[in-house]
Amino acid sequence: MSRLYDWTPAAVVFDCDGLLMDTEPCWSVAETALFARRGLSFGPEQKAMVIGKSLAAAGDVLAGIFDEPGAGADLAAELLVLVAEVVTAEAEAMPGAFDLVDLVAASVPFAVASNSPRALLEAALARGGFTGVFPVSVAADEVDAPKPHPGMYLAACAALGVEPAAALAFEDSVTGLRSARAAGLRVVGVPTLAHQDFPADVVVESLRDNDLLAWIRGWRSAGV
Repeated sequence: MSRLYDWTPAAVVFDCDGLLMDTEPCWSVAETALFARRGLSFGPEQKAMVIGKSLAAAGDVLAGIFDEPGAGADLAAELLVLVAEVVTAEAEAMPGAFDLVDLVAASVPFAVASNSPRALLEAALARGGFTGVFPVSVAADEVDAPKPHPGMYLAACAALGVEPAAALAFEDSVTGLRSARAAGLRVVGVPTLAHQDFPADVVVESLRDNDLLAWIRGWRSAGV
């Protein structure tokens, strides 16, 4: 068992897309449509180039793929419209997400920090039934630089009143992992992309992992 499980965090910061909410399929539907508009196919190779990135960063990547110099902002806006439609209609909470958040909430302060803009974060949380659940939330358009920059996690920890080194992040993407690491948090990884190098402190296949849940249940007795 990981040495992380010998430690108890003072707070937890959750990612949203792909971690709490199963929105990556929604993004893939929107990305596929965006590529199709340009007569291009969208597959695992293209997905790996944009997954976990902020909308602005994804727009810049897409501008390069589409050979549309300087069109990053326009492509990001086009993608946002497509994604919002699919998320609002189809997104679902990840298996075990509600139970995990409830367990954490019973012991330590918690937050959500998303690389999506505020409007899309709120749409995803509302669709999943998480509206009003998180006392602290940070969106990509509310910080100077999104993930992988550490600013989002630093902002979340400041709002929670904890030092980053005392906090734990839950992430599904390498971009998010790098952000949390740069801010000084320890990380539980639940990778969206299989067979990917994901150097988190602990890597689990799902939010229902038995060892993970047993560890979190023990936080209350640790008296944090």
